[in-house]
Amino acid sequence: MKLGLSIGYSRAQLEIPVKLVQRAEELGYDSVWTAEAYGSDAVTPLAYLAALTKRIKLGTGIMQLAARTPANAAMSSATVDAMAGGGRFIAGIGVSGPQIVEGWYGQPWGRPYYRMKDYVAIMRKIFAREAPVTHDGREISLPYTGPGSAGLAKPLKSILHMNPIPIYLATGSETTVKLTAEIADGWLPMGFVPGAMAEYRPWLEEGFRRAGNGKGFGDFAIHASVHVEVDGDVKAALGRLKPEVALYVGGMGHKTKNFHNDIMVRRGFGEAAQRIQELYLAGRKDEAIAAVPDEWVDMKSLVGPPARIRQRYRAWEDCGADSLSVRSRQPEALEVMAAAARLN
Repeated sequence: MKLGLSIGYSRAQLEIPVKLVQRAEELGYDSVWTAEAYGSDAVTPLAYLAALTKRIKLGTGIMQLAARTPANAAMSSATVDAMAGGGRFIAGIGVSGPQIVEGWYGQPWGRPYYRMKDYVAIMRKIFAREAPVTHDGREISLPYTGPGSAGLAKPLKSILHMNPIPIYLATGSETTVKLTAEIADGWLPMGFVPGAMAEYRPWLEEGFRRAGNGKGFGDFAIHASVHVEVDGDVKAALGRLKPEVALYVGGMGHKTKNFHNDIMVRRGFGEAAQRIQELYLAGRKDEAIAAVPDEWVDMKSLVGPPARIRQRYRAWEDCGADSLSVRSRQPEALEVMAAAARLN
């Protein structure tokens, strides 16, 4: 299994862990991944890291679809890839949720399935440079001819000659996972844990069938992620990961539409998911954190002493993913995972 390093998005202050990324590259990590929510963006840090690394792949995990047009996503991806020497950028894309899409970006939630489909199709046309780009989509069309249009649009072809950049989609529902397998080069699965592949495999296979070109698992990357926390005290390590769980399950989305809460319910923790959300939305954040079950955190994380992490890593190695992002800024976590995955 290949390993990646996920450095996420910034908190109040932007701190890019350059030495950690450089060490990951030395250890044989295959990729580094950034993120964005409603603060720091996902692309700019990768441009900075491209100048300070040599070969490690540069992935957005994720670019939020509403944050930029498909043309701008293609331009940004291709620009960083060219600066990095070519063949290093991975365009990871996801829809986020309606609160951020409409509240932060001022874009309509619309129909995310068709929006993703149009978005990827336009990016592919831009990368290919086979003709000036036109697209007649159900959610996004080029040229634009809708309300406010001057009626003077001209189809264009990228000035920059671009490398074919792989596109990964971050999805988790049945319809969007099928779409991912159909149109994307790889998948950033939401809520993926060892044992979950049995649920997803039929959806992926249906997506490959729809692609209609002989596509299969051999042509498709599955890049999962796992929190890693090295600590002799397992319970303390689990406790440090609970605030983020409470934030996402309880408050990252509306009560009626929270994808992270949905995943927790699907994994058999429905009662806890409901309680965490109720407490978090009521402003009782400490109680929401305390309501996060140890078992849920442990299921989707690798925590504890190095020996425990190495032993539990075996389940991830056999989970059906071919790449795994280490979500940690702990130097020890990088070293322990590199040894577990036998990178050298």
